[in-house]
Amino acid sequence: MIRVAAAIPAYEAASSVGAVVARTRAVIEDVLVIDDGSNDGTAEAASTAGAEVHSFPENRGKGAALREAFGILFSRGFAWVVTIDADGQHLPEEAPRLIEAADGADLVLGTRDHLFNEMSALRGLSNRLSSRAISWAAGQPISDVQTGFRLYKRELIARTGFPESGFEAESAVVVRAVRLGLRVTTRSVRLGHADGRTTSHYRPVVDSLRIAAGVLNARYSNNL
Repeated sequence: MIRVAAAIPAYEAASSVGAVVARTRAVIEDVLVIDDGSNDGTAEAASTAGAEVHSFPENRGKGAALREAFGILFSRGFAWVVTIDADGQHLPEEAPRLIEAADGADLVLGTRDHLFNEMSALRGLSNRLSSRAISWAAGQPISDVQTGFRLYKRELIARTGFPESGFEAESAVVVRAVRLGLRVTTRSVRLGHADGRTTSHYRPVVDSLRIAAGVLNARYSNNL
């Protein structure tokens, strides 16, 4: 048996995070929520549902929240961490599918490309194009790079780092992992709702530019 914990980065997610925590704890015992400077009772809702909660005094970004979670959980000896969004789009019941795909892998992505047609036309197109561009930068075809439903191995984070603070962190780590020869694999998953526009804090222009910059920096970094 491998030691697995779950990390849930959460920002202004009081209405959904409690249910996500409860459902996650039904399949993974250890659940850590990083409250990213919320003002709506997110931390209280997560704690009431049974999660360990660490709160930032201000909003720092999804990458910073995940970096904090990795530092805490991997230092406790967990070999793997499943990352699950707090808005209910990811189904915690699908986490065992990622764990089943862990043998021989360093990073497992819970992919949604089979559901792109159920998203808005713009969101589906954006996911397809960004995945193609990031796949080119990484040097490996990956059907859905933007998914946040993932299983990270401790050794992968030790080698790649996780320095970016925003949404770009999840794309950049894939590029660094592939370039370092680490194995990135995928497993298709079901979603609670295919199009997460109404619950996402993603800013299309600002965050897309940050992702592009993060990916290019990871692709052309001389440190790899």
